[in-house]
Amino acid sequence: MARSTTRPVVTLRSTAGTGSTYVTRKNRLNDPDRLVLRKYDPAAGRHVAFREVR
Repeated sequence: MARSTTRPVVTLRSTAGTGSTYVTRKNRLNDPDRLVLRKYDPAAGRHVAFREVR
């Protein structure tokens, strides 16, 4: 079964400028804007905001 375009795979990049990334899926109907999640950045050694890149 093919993957739906409603839940695309998105890349989250650290706002701390370290280049760390996470990969996740989001529901495009509930979150049409860019996704921002607060996650752990191993290069910075603390939790920072990760923004969706396109």
